[in-house]
Amino acid sequence: MRKILNFIAGEFVEPVSGQYLENYEPATGNVYSVVADSDERDIEAAVKSAQSALPIWSGMPTEKRSQILIKIADAIEANLEKFARAESTDQGKPIWLARTVDIPRAAANFRFFATAILHFSTEAHPMDDVALNYTLRTPLGIVGCISPWNLPLYLFTWKITPALATGNCVIGKPSEMTPMTAHLLAEICAEAGLPSGVLNIVHGLGSKCGAALVSHPKISAVSFTGGTKTGADIARIAAPMFKKLSLELGGKNPTIIFADCDFEKTVETVVNSSFRNQGEICLCGSRIFVEKPLYERFKVEFLKRVSALKNGDPQDENTQQGAIVSKQHFDKVLSYIELAKEEGGIILAGGEPAHVSGRCEKGWFIAPTVIEGLTPHCRTNQEEIFGPVVTITPFETEDEVLQWANSTQYGLAASVWTENLTRAHRLSAQIHSGIVWVNCWMLRDLRTPFGGVKQSGVGREGGLEALRFFTEPKNVCIKY
Repeated sequence: MRKILNFIAGEFVEPVSGQYLENYEPATGNVYSVVADSDERDIEAAVKSAQSALPIWSGMPTEKRSQILIKIADAIEANLEKFARAESTDQGKPIWLARTVDIPRAAANFRFFATAILHFSTEAHPMDDVALNYTLRTPLGIVGCISPWNLPLYLFTWKITPALATGNCVIGKPSEMTPMTAHLLAEICAEAGLPSGVLNIVHGLGSKCGAALVSHPKISAVSFTGGTKTGADIARIAAPMFKKLSLELGGKNPTIIFADCDFEKTVETVVNSSFRNQGEICLCGSRIFVEKPLYERFKVEFLKRVSALKNGDPQDENTQQGAIVSKQHFDKVLSYIELAKEEGGIILAGGEPAHVSGRCEKGWFIAPTVIEGLTPHCRTNQEEIFGPVVTITPFETEDEVLQWANSTQYGLAASVWTENLTRAHRLSAQIHSGIVWVNCWMLRDLRTPFGGVKQSGVGREGGLEALRFFTEPKNVCIKY
């Protein structure tokens, strides 16, 4: 059985403990590899490796750093099929989705930040004939990047690439449930010329490996994407140590549909925004609000298309809905469906495990589920489920739906569907959310900041915001 080792000082090494965690293929429920069960000793080794590499990497000319990162992007693209198959196996998503979205975006992350750093400017402030002030932006040093299981390579590279581009050394911890694509990335980094110790990848549980990473005194900043509770735990450890923090956490995103929307485009996109990647995307719209005059028409067409979505083997090109990432998460999602029933919800579609025959008959699949009849303030509509479960609710007025949209503890993303431009601008400004899509979903420009408000996190990633996060401003004042 394949062992997924740590990547420290440019080499693949066993965990100090000699212990491994079983890594399951969600589509079959079978163990297909084992991953290093690391602890504070492995983190210490990674820190020492990064300390040795830091003077070389931070002192390297920006253009040369950029060239190395571009070579990594090229290598990801050259091995696209290998990465896509690994991610589909590891996470349970349909292979076509990994091939067309996740892996190309991972390469794009490297390419974007590799070129953005070449144009990263500083500020100058002349004081007439007295002095000149200018700001230098210097690397933080060693940073920790902790990524989630739902978009394994995409979000791992989203974090590490701006840190590397700005001259930092990185200790990355992928989710222990989806370690394979990070392992493959490590294989190509050395070939691309990345100096040993610049990127270290340490696998393991959050309670041991992640906690050791966050609490290590030599780690200057932590970038984390994951659950809100874990984010709060990280903040409790890191804040008293005055580490820089970027936390991209949970979401309970509203989809607001007005009667004047482009109906065909709206229905088609909302099916995707509800159930893409089995609903295991923090940006999925899990609360659908439809203006009453359109409600019945929308519901009929939406249910027709949702019921046609095919659960199946993630390696099958025709599969639209893959497997839930783990048995634990599978059980959690099903428990929320039971909760919805207890709260008075009516199951319009799905609501049960999906049976997939053949090699996947013991896999963890849930049919896309649509629930009607719940109040906006019930637990099902307030708590993050992170699976193929959405609620659908009619609304009468703009004020009413705005109140419902803003009623949760989260504020990550929202989408508004209307042909009324004035309404679109008005609602976009009033929705308490880090990003609002109007007549679209998941349309991302890497130049723009990304993140949430309320318990969806603090800090912003993407574009210049990410480059600024991983650097420290230093003011220089020269008197004439």
